[in-house]
Amino acid sequence: MSVRQPVIFCELSQTTNDLIEQYVEALRASAPSIGSHGMDEREFWQSGLFRAAIERLRGTQVATMREKHDFIRRIMDFLAKQNKITGWEFHGSGERHDYEVHINNYTCVIEAKGCLDGNNTTIFQRPPNADEFIIWSLCQNPGADPRHNAWSGIHTRLSAEIIHRKERVDGLIIWDMLCGTKGRICPKLTAQAERVTTIDALQVPPPCLYLFPRTIPDARNNPRPACWNIDDVKFLSILYDAFRCDAQDVVEISIEVRMSGPNVERRTLWKRGDTLVAVSPWTKIKRAR
Repeated sequence: MSVRQPVIFCELSQTTNDLIEQYVEALRASAPSIGSHGMDEREFWQSGLFRAAIERLRGTQVATMREKHDFIRRIMDFLAKQNKITGWEFHGSGERHDYEVHINNYTCVIEAKGCLDGNNTTIFQRPPNADEFIIWSLCQNPGADPRHNAWSGIHTRLSAEIIHRKERVDGLIIWDMLCGTKGRICPKLTAQAERVTTIDALQVPPPCLYLFPRTIPDARNNPRPACWNIDDVKFLSILYDAFRCDAQDVVEISIEVRMSGPNVERRTLWKRGDTLVAVSPWTKIKRAR
């Protein structure tokens, strides 16, 4: 990976990482004395109870979508009150996508995801009624590294799926309920506190917006398609205007593809304004399973 600027300004701070590590050690030290299991320390660790409890908690945290839905609901209701959108609906319980946003007669379909470094990122389907298709990453883990997630999700997963399945993704939003909190301090607000937007009691920073190619990359016929502009992708343009974004909040994701013997390879380029932010190495299409 050749990096000139971060692919996303947000990062896992050393302070947050240290606090997490300290808490992990304190929890591990206290674990045998928590609860009414009646085991001594040796029996406790041999029983596997601690590991089972951690896995149960982890599974519950991963499975819940309540906080994600609540954050998106607040954003959508805010946009509707501002007359930025005509309406919106949640479709996640019975469809392969989560939200539909209506802008007059134009339909934006949104698929909500968690942290982008998981294989769930590759599970999506652009429906026929979508005028544009957006993926929205909401990462509930304050210990996750945003830069790793952005790189892994965009280059390792999304670019490979777009090429292999020939399914267009128009844009990506990285923005969630932790952005701007003590658990994930936003550098945008650190530099310019006035860029915050207050929705009820929630204070949110400008979102991070990523623009994808206008057409499907193809090694023989379309090796480096042009990216959308921010004005072309209506929902991202609305977020840009409504939440005090500037040019630094928008990154164009170019995807190049070529044949290398019998293999298809792709390369991902990040561009912020006129600055080439990062370039991946040429990578064989090997889809995550």
